[in-house]
Amino acid sequence: MGPTPLSASREMTGPAPCGRPFSFSYSNLELQPGQERVHLCDWSSPHPGASSENPRLAAPRARSSRLAALPPLPQGGTMSTVSEVVQRARAAFNAGKTRPLQCRVQQLEGLRRLIREREKDLVGALAADLRKNEWTAYYEEIVYVLEEIDYTIKKLPEWAADEPVEKTPQTQQDESYIHSEPLGVVLIIGAWNYPFSLTIQPMVGAIAAGNAVVLKPSELSENTASLLATTLPQYLDKDLYPVISGGVPETTEVLKERFDHILYTGSTGVGKIVMTAAAKHLTPVTLGLGGKNPCYVDKGCDLDVACRRIAWGKFMNSGQVCAAPDYILCDPSIQNQIVEKLTKSLKEFYGEDAKKSRDYGRIINSLHFQRVMGLMEGQKVAYGGTGDAATRYIAPTILVDVDPQSPVMQEEVFGPIMPIVCVHSLEEAIQFISQREKPLALYVFSLNDKVIKKMIAETSSGGVTANDVIVHVTVPSLPYGGVGSSGMGSYHGRKSFETFSHRRSCLVRPLLNEEALRARYPPSPAKMPRH
Repeated sequence: MGPTPLSASREMTGPAPCGRPFSFSYSNLELQPGQERVHLCDWSSPHPGASSENPRLAAPRARSSRLAALPPLPQGGTMSTVSEVVQRARAAFNAGKTRPLQCRVQQLEGLRRLIREREKDLVGALAADLRKNEWTAYYEEIVYVLEEIDYTIKKLPEWAADEPVEKTPQTQQDESYIHSEPLGVVLIIGAWNYPFSLTIQPMVGAIAAGNAVVLKPSELSENTASLLATTLPQYLDKDLYPVISGGVPETTEVLKERFDHILYTGSTGVGKIVMTAAAKHLTPVTLGLGGKNPCYVDKGCDLDVACRRIAWGKFMNSGQVCAAPDYILCDPSIQNQIVEKLTKSLKEFYGEDAKKSRDYGRIINSLHFQRVMGLMEGQKVAYGGTGDAATRYIAPTILVDVDPQSPVMQEEVFGPIMPIVCVHSLEEAIQFISQREKPLALYVFSLNDKVIKKMIAETSSGGVTANDVIVHVTVPSLPYGGVGSSGMGSYHGRKSFETFSHRRSCLVRPLLNEEALRARYPPSPAKMPRH
């Protein structure tokens, strides 16, 4: 996309990043190639909600002496080491740039502008990485980030307000409350399967909470990672929100640094590496690790609707969805019907040959292609089962009569293969699920509310959706995260703000009523008073 005109005229005054005063205006300004959009916090104009009653929304006084302490960029205008990137982010945070809510809102608005103005570029990058078309790129990734930004901007004054707490008889004259403060500098390590939303959506909450954010996109989705590294500094404060590019060596280096929180989305194996690195600095972590998400289909449910919804969630993005149903549990008497109805839905979605469908994705790389294809070896294929290594295409595949001990049931499939395991009762299904590691998500289809409630009550998972799949992940007011081996911590909406905040207990006591406190001071009475 070409340069975007800024039609609004706006005056900005305040301290420059190195303490030098500045004053300039936008007036039908058009960015030229090589120029960067202004992304500093506007320190001069108050937030619309600012008032004497709500001073946290007001613009801060200049901190020129603190800002002057920011280390300069290395020669050439680029940061030469990971350590320098993190140090500069911490210096910017310590300068207090993110404390005012007004600054945080400005950065979120900048992020929203990036999405709207560079949407075609985002779609192109997602197409190059995962063969997502414009519709799937927007409705499976971009729209959720936009909704998160809008929701967060709307709710931020409420979330950031001091929260009064119940008083004890001894603190009736005191002011007791919880104050949310930013943690500091946080690291977000994104995932390759949804390289935009799983990287940027948690960043929204981290910005809202007032943190500096070091972003490390996945190198496997290289086109999206490159686009983020190029565009984010044009719309956001590049000191506060740097992007680190690269693969394993760069990630290894960044994990040596001290952060105040780390959020990682990806595999359990790498999650353990992240947690080990964080432990050296006592850094808290949020880990989204996936797992084998069960999908129980009750005999009494509407199989046409159930299978249509299951097929949608399982085979989107060529099965590379951490919250997708991983396998189906059902009674043997309905297995064939499920195969028939899943097949019908797949043909409706992708045609007779999904390889020709513009809506059907591709596996991220050759290594993952070979892994997923290997899971079909020795299995009974009821539909699909083919692949093309040259294009990393794997056909939508349904496996039946799957042995629970087979390789396909020992690891997260993370591809377009749906194993069906037969169980003879709800109780057996619950036992099957409970004997395995806790999944990121659990799905149950039934017309019987008691079946749904029993499944929820007697199992454990990061989240649950009944009579559909994945949609609980799309609701900002529902925290998203795993439990046990599928992860720890959660985010989305208010939970993101809380994850990246320290809830500080505060008590403010007047220097009055000293007589009422006399009993607490030595010397203590000779006889213990009885209540």
